[in-house]
Amino acid sequence: MADSRKYISSEELKNHNKPGDLWISIQGKVYDVSDWVKEHPGGDFPLLNLAGQDVTDAFVAFHPATAWKYLDKFFKGFYLKDYSVSEVSTDYRRLVSEFTKMGLFEKKGHSGWIGHDSGHYQVMSTRGFNRFAQVLTGNCLAGISIAWWKWNHNAHHIACNSLEYDPDLQHMPFFVVSSKFFDSLTSYFYDRKMNFDSFTRFLVSHQHWTFYPVMCFARINLFAQSFILLLSNKNVPHRVQELLGVVSFWIWYPLLVSFLPNWGERIIFVLASFTVTGIQHVQFCLNHFSSEIYVAPPKGNDWFEKQTNGSLDISCPSWMDWFHGGLQFQIEHHLFPRLPRCQLRKVSPFVKDLCKKHGLPYSCVSFWKSNVLTISTLRAAALQARDLTKPVPKNLVWEAVNTHG
Repeated sequence: MADSRKYISSEELKNHNKPGDLWISIQGKVYDVSDWVKEHPGGDFPLLNLAGQDVTDAFVAFHPATAWKYLDKFFKGFYLKDYSVSEVSTDYRRLVSEFTKMGLFEKKGHSGWIGHDSGHYQVMSTRGFNRFAQVLTGNCLAGISIAWWKWNHNAHHIACNSLEYDPDLQHMPFFVVSSKFFDSLTSYFYDRKMNFDSFTRFLVSHQHWTFYPVMCFARINLFAQSFILLLSNKNVPHRVQELLGVVSFWIWYPLLVSFLPNWGERIIFVLASFTVTGIQHVQFCLNHFSSEIYVAPPKGNDWFEKQTNGSLDISCPSWMDWFHGGLQFQIEHHLFPRLPRCQLRKVSPFVKDLCKKHGLPYSCVSFWKSNVLTISTLRAAALQARDLTKPVPKNLVWEAVNTHG
Protein backbone atom coordinates (compact mmCIF):
# COMPACT_ATOMS: atom_id res chain seq x y z
CA MET A 1 0.00 0.00 0.00
CA ALA A 2 1.41 3.37 -1.05
CA ASP A 3 2.31 5.87 1.64
CA SER A 4 -0.37 8.59 1.53
CA ARG A 5 1.50 10.92 3.87
CA LYS A 6 2.65 14.35 2.70
CA TYR A 7 6.30 15.17 3.29
CA ILE A 8 8.50 18.24 3.43
CA SER A 9 12.25 18.49 3.96
CA SER A 10 14.06 20.07 6.89
CA GLU A 11 15.20 22.82 4.53
CA GLU A 12 11.58 23.59 3.65
CA LEU A 13 10.69 23.61 7.35
CA LYS A 14 13.39 26.25 7.95
CA ASN A 15 11.46 28.68 5.74
CA HIS A 16 8.70 28.84 8.37
CA ASN A 17 10.78 30.44 11.10
CA LYS A 18 9.27 33.83 11.80
CA PRO A 19 6.32 35.41 13.67
CA GLY A 20 3.15 34.80 11.70
CA ASP A 21 4.70 31.83 9.91
CA LEU A 22 6.08 29.59 12.64
CA TRP A 23 6.29 25.85 12.16
CA ILE A 24 8.06 23.27 14.29
CA SER A 25 8.54 19.52 14.13
CA ILE A 26 8.13 17.05 16.97
CA GLN A 27 9.12 13.45 16.26
CA GLY A 28 8.97 14.19 12.55
CA LYS A 29 5.42 15.60 12.54
CA VAL A 30 5.07 19.25 11.50
CA TYR A 31 2.99 21.65 13.58
CA ASP A 32 1.90 25.20 12.80
CA VAL A 33 1.97 27.29 16.00
CA SER A 34 1.91 30.70 14.27
CA ASP A 35 -1.35 31.85 15.86
CA TRP A 36 -0.70 30.21 19.21
CA VAL A 37 2.83 31.34 20.00
CA LYS A 38 1.65 34.28 22.13
CA GLU A 39 -0.47 31.90 24.21
CA HIS A 40 2.38 29.48 24.91
CA PRO A 41 2.59 29.08 28.73
CA GLY A 42 6.39 29.13 28.52
CA GLY A 43 6.40 32.42 26.62
CA ASP A 44 6.93 33.13 22.94
CA PHE A 45 10.72 33.30 23.06
CA PRO A 46 11.42 29.53 23.18
CA LEU A 47 9.23 28.93 20.13
CA LEU A 48 10.64 31.90 18.23
CA ASN A 49 14.18 30.71 18.95
CA LEU A 50 13.54 27.17 17.73
CA ALA A 51 11.20 28.02 14.86
CA GLY A 52 11.62 26.04 11.66
CA GLN A 53 13.35 23.12 13.38
CA ASP A 54 12.68 19.77 14.96
CA VAL A 55 12.27 20.52 18.68
CA THR A 56 11.56 17.04 20.03
CA ASP A 57 14.22 17.03 22.76
CA ALA A 58 13.23 20.46 24.07
CA PHE A 59 9.56 19.45 24.05
CA VAL A 60 10.33 16.24 25.94
CA ALA A 61 12.43 18.16 28.47
CA PHE A 62 9.82 20.79 29.32
CA HIS A 63 6.50 19.00 28.95
CA PRO A 64 4.83 16.12 30.79
CA ALA A 65 3.20 13.25 28.93
CA THR A 66 -0.19 14.97 29.22
CA ALA A 67 0.97 17.73 26.84
CA TRP A 68 1.15 15.43 23.82
CA LYS A 69 -2.63 15.29 23.48
CA TYR A 70 -2.78 19.01 22.66
CA LEU A 71 -0.52 18.75 19.61
CA ASP A 72 -3.03 17.34 17.12
CA LYS A 73 -4.86 20.65 16.67
CA PHE A 74 -1.63 22.20 15.35
CA PHE A 75 -0.74 19.36 12.97
CA LYS A 76 -0.24 20.60 9.39
CA GLY A 77 -0.55 17.20 7.76
CA PHE A 78 3.13 17.15 6.85
CA TYR A 79 5.93 14.88 7.98
CA LEU A 80 9.68 15.42 7.71
CA LYS A 81 11.01 13.16 4.97
CA ASP A 82 14.58 13.44 6.27
CA TYR A 83 13.76 13.13 9.96
CA SER A 84 16.45 11.29 11.90
CA VAL A 85 17.44 10.90 15.54
CA SER A 86 21.04 10.98 16.73
CA GLU A 87 22.38 8.37 19.13
CA VAL A 88 22.70 11.04 21.83
CA SER A 89 19.05 12.08 21.46
CA THR A 90 17.91 8.45 21.43
CA ASP A 91 19.70 7.79 24.71
CA TYR A 92 18.44 11.06 26.20
CA ARG A 93 14.81 10.27 25.39
CA ARG A 94 15.29 6.78 26.80
CA LEU A 95 16.46 8.32 30.09
CA VAL A 96 13.41 10.59 30.23
CA SER A 97 11.18 7.54 29.69
CA GLU A 98 12.98 5.54 32.37
CA PHE A 99 12.83 8.38 34.90
CA THR A 100 9.11 8.74 34.19
CA LYS A 101 8.52 5.04 34.87
CA MET A 102 10.53 5.36 38.10
CA GLY A 103 8.19 8.16 39.22
CA LEU A 104 11.02 10.67 39.52
CA PHE A 105 9.03 13.46 37.87
CA GLU A 106 6.28 13.35 40.50
CA LYS A 107 5.85 16.73 42.20
CA LYS A 108 7.74 17.18 45.46
CA GLY A 109 7.76 20.45 47.39
CA HIS A 110 10.47 21.67 49.74
CA SER A 111 10.96 24.62 52.03
CA GLY A 112 13.19 27.16 50.34
CA TRP A 113 13.69 27.86 46.62
CA ILE A 114 9.94 27.55 46.14
CA GLY A 115 9.84 30.38 43.59
CA HIS A 116 12.30 28.63 41.28
CA ASP A 117 10.84 25.16 41.78
CA SER A 118 7.22 26.25 41.32
CA GLY A 119 8.29 28.18 38.22
CA HIS A 120 9.32 24.81 36.80
CA TYR A 121 6.03 23.30 38.08
CA GLN A 122 7.92 20.91 40.36
CA VAL A 123 6.10 21.64 43.62
CA MET A 124 2.30 21.40 43.52
CA SER A 125 0.15 18.74 41.89
CA THR A 126 -1.91 21.19 39.81
CA ARG A 127 -1.11 24.23 37.68
CA GLY A 128 -3.43 26.36 39.82
CA PHE A 129 -1.64 25.59 43.07
CA ASN A 130 1.72 26.03 41.36
CA ARG A 131 0.55 29.40 40.09
CA PHE A 132 -0.42 30.39 43.63
CA ALA A 133 3.02 29.36 44.91
CA GLN A 134 4.71 31.29 42.11
CA VAL A 135 2.93 34.58 42.79
CA LEU A 136 3.17 34.25 46.57
CA THR A 137 6.89 33.49 46.73
CA GLY A 138 7.98 35.51 43.70
CA ASN A 139 5.82 38.60 43.47
CA CYS A 140 4.50 39.03 47.00
CA LEU A 141 7.43 37.87 49.14
CA ALA A 142 10.40 38.68 46.88
CA GLY A 143 9.15 41.59 44.74
CA ILE A 144 10.10 39.78 41.53
CA SER A 145 7.49 39.16 38.85
CA ILE A 146 7.14 35.45 38.17
CA ALA A 147 6.05 36.39 34.63
CA TRP A 148 9.39 38.13 34.12
CA TRP A 149 11.22 35.20 35.72
CA LYS A 150 9.60 32.65 33.40
CA TRP A 151 10.12 34.87 30.35
CA ASN A 152 13.82 35.23 31.21
CA HIS A 153 14.46 31.77 32.62
CA ASN A 154 12.84 29.79 29.82
CA ALA A 155 14.88 31.75 27.28
CA HIS A 156 18.02 30.90 29.26
CA HIS A 157 17.20 27.19 29.31
CA ILE A 158 16.47 27.06 25.58
CA ALA A 159 19.53 29.08 24.52
CA CYS A 160 21.99 28.02 27.21
CA ASN A 161 25.20 30.07 26.83
CA SER A 162 24.38 31.62 23.47
CA LEU A 163 25.85 35.12 23.69
CA GLU A 164 23.10 36.56 21.51
CA TYR A 165 20.10 34.63 22.84
CA ASP A 166 20.77 33.75 26.50
CA PRO A 167 19.81 36.69 28.78
CA ASP A 168 21.80 35.19 31.66
CA LEU A 169 25.02 36.09 29.82
CA GLN A 170 23.92 39.57 28.75
CA HIS A 171 25.05 41.79 31.62
CA MET A 172 26.64 44.73 29.84
CA PRO A 173 27.87 47.28 30.79
CA PHE A 174 28.94 45.51 34.00
CA PHE A 175 30.14 42.07 32.88
CA VAL A 176 31.12 40.14 29.77
CA VAL A 177 32.35 36.55 29.72
CA SER A 178 33.99 36.73 26.31
CA SER A 179 35.80 39.20 24.08
CA LYS A 180 33.18 38.37 21.45
CA PHE A 181 31.00 40.97 23.20
CA PHE A 182 33.53 43.62 22.11
CA ASP A 183 31.96 43.39 18.64
CA SER A 184 28.72 44.90 20.01
CA LEU A 185 26.60 41.81 19.50
CA THR A 186 22.83 41.95 19.18
CA SER A 187 20.65 40.70 22.01
CA TYR A 188 17.73 38.91 20.42
CA PHE A 189 16.16 38.56 23.85
CA TYR A 190 16.12 42.30 24.61
CA ASP A 191 15.83 43.14 20.89
CA ARG A 192 18.66 45.67 20.89
CA LYS A 193 22.33 46.02 20.16
CA MET A 194 24.69 45.57 23.12
CA ASN A 195 27.04 48.47 22.47
CA PHE A 196 30.57 47.96 23.73
CA ASP A 197 31.49 51.63 24.15
CA SER A 198 34.18 53.38 26.19
CA PHE A 199 32.07 53.42 29.37
CA THR A 200 31.41 49.69 29.09
CA ARG A 201 35.10 49.07 28.42
CA PHE A 202 35.99 50.91 31.64
CA LEU A 203 33.59 48.83 33.75
CA VAL A 204 34.50 45.55 32.07
CA SER A 205 38.21 46.26 32.55
CA HIS A 206 37.67 45.94 36.30
CA GLN A 207 34.90 43.34 36.34
CA HIS A 208 36.91 40.66 38.17
CA TRP A 209 37.19 43.11 41.09
CA THR A 210 33.61 44.38 40.98
CA PHE A 211 31.91 40.99 40.52
CA TYR A 212 31.13 40.21 44.17
CA PRO A 213 30.18 43.79 45.17
CA VAL A 214 27.79 44.05 42.22
CA MET A 215 26.27 40.67 43.10
CA CYS A 216 25.37 42.09 46.51
CA PHE A 217 22.99 44.48 44.76
CA ALA A 218 22.00 42.36 41.76
CA ARG A 219 18.47 42.01 43.08
CA ILE A 220 17.84 45.67 42.27
CA ASN A 221 18.08 44.78 38.58
CA LEU A 222 15.46 42.06 39.05
CA PHE A 223 13.12 44.58 40.69
CA ALA A 224 13.61 46.94 37.75
CA GLN A 225 13.21 44.25 35.09
CA SER A 226 9.95 43.13 36.71
CA PHE A 227 8.40 46.59 36.44
CA ILE A 228 9.81 47.13 32.94
CA LEU A 229 8.03 43.99 31.71
CA LEU A 230 4.77 44.51 33.62
CA LEU A 231 4.46 48.11 32.42
CA SER A 232 5.42 47.29 28.83
CA ASN A 233 3.12 46.60 25.89
CA LYS A 234 4.20 42.95 25.75
CA ASN A 235 1.64 40.21 26.19
CA VAL A 236 1.94 39.43 29.93
CA PRO A 237 -0.38 36.70 31.28
CA HIS A 238 -2.22 37.74 34.46
CA ARG A 239 -0.72 41.25 34.27
CA VAL A 240 -2.99 42.77 36.93
CA GLN A 241 -2.39 39.86 39.29
CA GLU A 242 1.36 40.17 38.72
CA LEU A 243 1.33 43.91 39.41
CA LEU A 244 -0.75 43.55 42.56
CA GLY A 245 1.67 40.94 43.85
CA VAL A 246 4.74 43.10 43.23
CA VAL A 247 3.05 46.19 44.68
CA SER A 248 2.15 44.22 47.82
CA PHE A 249 5.87 43.54 48.33
CA TRP A 250 6.63 47.26 48.12
CA ILE A 251 3.99 47.86 50.78
CA TRP A 252 4.97 45.27 53.38
CA TYR A 253 8.75 45.43 52.95
CA PRO A 254 9.17 49.20 53.59
CA LEU A 255 6.59 48.90 56.38
CA LEU A 256 8.64 46.15 58.02
CA VAL A 257 11.83 48.21 57.72
CA SER A 258 10.08 51.23 59.23
CA PHE A 259 9.63 49.37 62.53
CA LEU A 260 13.39 49.46 63.12
CA PRO A 261 14.27 52.23 65.60
CA ASN A 262 16.58 54.41 63.48
CA TRP A 263 17.85 54.99 59.96
CA GLY A 264 21.20 53.39 60.67
CA GLU A 265 19.61 50.05 61.52
CA ARG A 266 17.20 50.34 58.61
CA ILE A 267 20.03 50.82 56.13
CA ILE A 268 22.02 47.96 57.65
CA PHE A 269 18.97 45.67 57.46
CA VAL A 270 18.33 46.46 53.78
CA LEU A 271 22.01 46.07 52.87
CA ALA A 272 22.20 42.78 54.76
CA SER A 273 19.09 41.39 53.04
CA PHE A 274 20.47 42.32 49.62
CA THR A 275 23.90 40.89 50.40
CA VAL A 276 22.50 37.55 51.57
CA THR A 277 20.50 37.15 48.36
CA GLY A 278 23.70 38.08 46.51
CA ILE A 279 25.00 34.61 47.34
CA GLN A 280 22.20 33.21 45.20
CA HIS A 281 23.16 35.47 42.30
CA VAL A 282 26.77 34.31 42.57
CA GLN A 283 25.54 30.72 42.34
CA PHE A 284 23.69 31.50 39.10
CA CYS A 285 26.88 32.88 37.56
CA LEU A 286 29.11 30.02 38.72
CA ASN A 287 26.96 27.53 36.83
CA HIS A 288 27.56 29.10 33.40
CA PHE A 289 30.10 31.94 33.21
CA SER A 290 33.14 29.70 32.77
CA SER A 291 31.45 27.15 30.49
CA GLU A 292 31.54 26.93 26.70
CA ILE A 293 29.80 29.76 24.85
CA TYR A 294 28.71 30.22 21.24
CA VAL A 295 27.42 32.99 18.95
CA ALA A 296 24.38 31.63 17.12
CA PRO A 297 20.71 30.85 17.65
CA PRO A 298 19.95 27.61 19.50
CA LYS A 299 19.28 24.47 17.49
CA GLY A 300 16.77 21.74 18.12
CA ASN A 301 19.01 18.83 17.13
CA ASP A 302 21.81 19.25 19.67
CA TRP A 303 19.84 19.79 22.86
CA PHE A 304 21.83 17.40 25.06
CA GLU A 305 25.19 18.64 23.78
CA LYS A 306 24.42 22.35 24.28
CA GLN A 307 23.11 21.82 27.83
CA THR A 308 26.12 19.79 28.94
CA ASN A 309 28.66 22.06 27.23
CA GLY A 310 27.13 25.22 28.68
CA SER A 311 26.64 24.12 32.30
CA LEU A 312 28.87 23.42 35.30
CA ASP A 313 28.06 21.22 38.29
CA ILE A 314 29.36 22.00 41.78
CA SER A 315 30.37 19.07 43.96
CA CYS A 316 29.19 19.05 47.55
CA PRO A 317 28.10 16.58 50.25
CA SER A 318 24.44 15.59 50.23
CA TRP A 319 23.67 17.63 53.36
CA MET A 320 24.49 20.77 51.33
CA ASP A 321 21.90 20.00 48.64
CA TRP A 322 19.20 22.07 50.34
CA PHE A 323 21.45 25.13 50.60
CA HIS A 324 22.33 25.00 46.91
CA GLY A 325 18.68 24.56 45.97
CA GLY A 326 19.57 21.87 43.47
CA LEU A 327 21.49 24.38 41.37
CA GLN A 328 24.74 22.54 42.09
CA PHE A 329 23.41 19.86 39.71
CA GLN A 330 23.06 22.40 36.93
CA ILE A 331 23.72 19.95 34.09
CA GLU A 332 21.02 17.61 35.35
CA HIS A 333 18.64 20.52 35.96
CA HIS A 334 19.09 21.79 32.41
CA LEU A 335 18.58 18.35 30.90
CA PHE A 336 15.54 17.57 33.06
CA PRO A 337 14.04 20.95 34.13
CA ARG A 338 10.81 19.29 35.35
CA LEU A 339 12.69 17.02 37.74
CA PRO A 340 12.26 17.96 41.44
CA ARG A 341 15.63 18.95 42.87
CA CYS A 342 15.59 16.17 45.46
CA GLN A 343 15.94 13.73 42.53
CA LEU A 344 18.90 15.41 40.81
CA ARG A 345 21.55 13.56 42.83
CA LYS A 346 19.85 10.25 41.95
CA VAL A 347 20.02 10.85 38.20
CA SER A 348 23.55 12.27 38.18
CA PRO A 349 25.26 8.88 37.62
CA PHE A 350 23.02 8.23 34.58
CA VAL A 351 23.99 11.58 33.07
CA LYS A 352 27.69 10.97 33.74
CA ASP A 353 27.51 7.60 32.00
CA LEU A 354 25.72 9.08 28.99
CA CYS A 355 28.27 11.89 28.68
CA LYS A 356 31.11 9.37 28.89
CA LYS A 357 29.49 7.12 26.28
CA HIS A 358 29.25 9.95 23.75
CA GLY A 359 32.49 11.75 24.60
CA LEU A 360 30.75 14.82 26.01
CA PRO A 361 32.06 16.90 28.92
CA TYR A 362 30.63 16.45 32.38
CA SER A 363 32.16 19.35 34.29
CA CYS A 364 31.94 19.14 38.07
CA VAL A 365 34.20 21.09 40.46
CA SER A 366 34.17 22.29 44.05
CA PHE A 367 32.44 25.51 45.09
CA TRP A 368 35.84 27.14 45.60
CA LYS A 369 37.09 26.00 42.19
CA SER A 370 33.93 27.23 40.48
CA ASN A 371 34.55 30.69 41.95
CA VAL A 372 38.15 30.58 40.73
CA LEU A 373 37.02 29.60 37.23
CA THR A 374 34.42 32.37 37.12
CA ILE A 375 36.84 35.07 38.28
CA SER A 376 39.46 33.76 35.84
CA THR A 377 36.95 34.03 32.99
CA LEU A 378 36.06 37.59 33.99
CA ARG A 379 39.72 38.54 34.43
CA ALA A 380 40.67 37.20 31.00
CA ALA A 381 37.96 39.31 29.34
CA ALA A 382 38.90 42.32 31.51
CA LEU A 383 42.53 42.21 30.42
CA GLN A 384 41.48 41.97 26.78
CA ALA A 385 39.19 44.97 27.25
CA ARG A 386 42.16 47.01 28.47
CA ASP A 387 43.90 46.61 25.12
CA LEU A 388 43.75 50.22 23.95
CA THR A 389 44.92 49.29 20.46
CA LYS A 390 41.38 48.14 19.72
CA PRO A 391 39.07 51.18 19.35
CA VAL A 392 35.48 51.11 20.55
CA PRO A 393 32.50 53.33 19.75
CA LYS A 394 32.37 56.44 21.90
CA ASN A 395 29.81 56.87 24.63
CA LEU A 396 28.94 60.56 24.34
CA VAL A 397 27.88 60.92 27.98
CA TRP A 398 31.05 59.23 29.22
CA GLU A 399 33.22 61.36 26.91
CA ALA A 400 31.53 64.54 28.16
CA VAL A 401 32.11 63.61 31.81
CA ASN A 402 35.81 63.06 31.11
CA THR A 403 36.36 66.14 28.95
CA HIS A 404 39.07 68.49 30.19
CA GLY A 405 39.44 71.98 28.71
